[in-house]
Amino acid sequence: MAADPKAATSFEEGLKGASEKVAEFHEERTALKSIQHWLHQTPSAVPLIVLIVALVIFGFLSPNFFKAVTLSTILQQIAIVGIIGCAQTIVILTAGIDLSVGAIAVFSSVLMGQFTFRYGLPAEVSIVLGLAFGTLMGGINGWLVAKMKLPPFIVTLGTWQIILSSNYIFSANETIRSADIEKVAPALQFWGQSIQPGGVKVLYAVFLLIVLVAIMAYVLRQTAWGRHVYAVGDDPEAAQLAGVQRDKVLIQVYALAGFFCAIAGWVMIGRFGSVSPSASTGVLGNIQSITAVVIGGISLFGGRGSIVGMFFGALIVGVFEMGLKMVGTDPQWTFFLIGVLIIFAVAVDQWIRKVSG
Repeated sequence: MAADPKAATSFEEGLKGASEKVAEFHEERTALKSIQHWLHQTPSAVPLIVLIVALVIFGFLSPNFFKAVTLSTILQQIAIVGIIGCAQTIVILTAGIDLSVGAIAVFSSVLMGQFTFRYGLPAEVSIVLGLAFGTLMGGINGWLVAKMKLPPFIVTLGTWQIILSSNYIFSANETIRSADIEKVAPALQFWGQSIQPGGVKVLYAVFLLIVLVAIMAYVLRQTAWGRHVYAVGDDPEAAQLAGVQRDKVLIQVYALAGFFCAIAGWVMIGRFGSVSPSASTGVLGNIQSITAVVIGGISLFGGRGSIVGMFFGALIVGVFEMGLKMVGTDPQWTFFLIGVLIIFAVAVDQWIRKVSG
């Protein structure tokens, strides 16, 4: 009869001859999984695909759609929404939201106009002051969110009302006419000027939008500050433990958003010619910017997406509005289809997020 094996007397002795592998995970990479990973790593891909499909469909339905004048008009229409969308993008990347962007844009334009026409300041000085006040309004939003720990939705819902009412009180609901601005302070209308290569009108505001998107795309992807923005939106506690100054980043993000809104206010003067405290951007700007951001593939949960996607999202809305108008469809279909796109974008985002879950 064989003797029983000798019992191990220590932990190390008991491990002799045991497998050194701790654990192995074998995941079968299907084509669907590969697509899911690619979309996760390229957040602007979905809105780009939707944009191309929309262009092909409307180009097929309307022979005049691909004319340079039509495409130029679409870019002009999205200039203001796109700049406000830059502001909304960086806020949503931190898992926040800013409902006051439209009100800040309108109030900044009113401040620029009133500083010149009521107080006699040079237009250039008024523009600088308007940009500074817009930044300050955004900074106050950031301070309330970061230091007072108030929910971004509640903070900006409140400041939206406060800023919009301040806008009417300060301006006495007075509109400054386009002819007066052109005569006294043409610098206020700078972004409404245009070049016309081949007879096609392209506003300076369109170039400004493209430059801002390019700069922010670089800042968010290639700088430490940009990575901190994503880190705060993805997991604020982990970001803070890693040494990211969460509160400082949040205040900077909201202040920068306010600065972008003030730029949009300056562009509004050039685009519309006049300065009006009742401009529709004060109310619709919030919804339009959020729409561009969501359709652009930026996650409302923060930490995922790209500002280039927001640009594609704004273009998608512009293409739908122009395309449906050219094929003679009821304008209500625009709202219907944009609503479908918003739900589609959120559903795709949830599906893509599963890849990292």
